[in-house]
Amino acid sequence: MPEAGNGPGTQGRSTTLTFESTRVTKDVDGLTFAYHEAGEGEPLIMLHGSGPGVSAWSNFRYNLPVFAERFRTVMPDLPGFGGSGLPSLDEVYPVTAARWISRLMDDLGIESALFVGNSMGGAVAAELAALHPERVRKLALMGSGGLSVGLFGAEPSEGFVRLFEFLDDPTRERMTAWVRTMVSDPRLITDELIDERMHNALQEGVIDRTRAIIGSMFNPGLRQKYTPLWTKAATFTTPTLLLWGRDDRMLPYDQAHFANRTLPDVELHTFARCGHWAQVERKTEFERVVLEFLTRKTSDTAMP
Repeated sequence: MPEAGNGPGTQGRSTTLTFESTRVTKDVDGLTFAYHEAGEGEPLIMLHGSGPGVSAWSNFRYNLPVFAERFRTVMPDLPGFGGSGLPSLDEVYPVTAARWISRLMDDLGIESALFVGNSMGGAVAAELAALHPERVRKLALMGSGGLSVGLFGAEPSEGFVRLFEFLDDPTRERMTAWVRTMVSDPRLITDELIDERMHNALQEGVIDRTRAIIGSMFNPGLRQKYTPLWTKAATFTTPTLLLWGRDDRMLPYDQAHFANRTLPDVELHTFARCGHWAQVERKTEFERVVLEFLTRKTSDTAMP
């Protein structure tokens, strides 16, 4: 895939949003940032997860046209993923990434934004809300880490076990085994999907960067100086929507209830027959629920 396109798009329903027409690559404070941008209006930043071969485009490309009709939609490749460079990891990755997303917002002239975050992207968005609550207007988090804690499931989860196996020995069979843990319906696992993820994952340096990113979250030295996000959940002021697939095998559904119990201003929406990729398996319902939440006036939910 090309590293840069023709600049941000402002296309509507009648124009196809392609990788090239929405792609931008630029230097932000010495770090290469790649992102996709389309639409006009209130800023919406969509942050992808951390699986092997992932990028903003692979995670949200089918959702972008819907959100770009209503918002100035920015989908960055998180630091170390896709076309974005990996900065020094002096903190656990979600905190490092949150600080860099804040810098990207400065570069784009965005003071505050709505956020949609999937898995690791949810943790990054939540870390940003903890660091700079004034920059995050609302959070819509799908199968998110950070604010959630496993209560009943085995640790690591099946999804993480398959992820670690792939990073240890990146074969097609292990990629397929990992992808199977992402969805409830195995019919979604096509040869085309596996080919794309393998192609992306086996690009030069991708596996090493992914290992470093995941490793930072298990690094005893970094963890020692990190205050887990879930311990601060009760202090959050950001309106939050949690979306969870009931069949999630990466971050199992029981974690949704911990976050739902501790966040002060929160809603929880559960998708049946859905795994970790709600934006794929429940595309239409996911978009409907998120759009309703993001466009609702804050006063609509305020207590009398």
